[in-house]
Amino acid sequence: MKVEVDVAKCVASGQCVLVAPDVFDQRDEDGMVVLLDETPAPGLHDAVRESAMVCPATAIRTVGPSTAV
Repeated sequence: MKVEVDVAKCVASGQCVLVAPDVFDQRDEDGMVVLLDETPAPGLHDAVRESAMVCPATAIRTVGPSTAV
């Protein structure tokens, strides 16, 4: 799985960080998403998919052999 974020769409809600803190963080100055790991381990895939689903701005996208959100 590969993770992509569109920082321009981010609304700094922080839902991604709550669901997958090993993959996402937020910038201190404005709360915008920071992608920590664009190819997370398989054990994190469910959390990353959930982060993409709960993102109110649809700023997170996953691409991989098993799914695309």
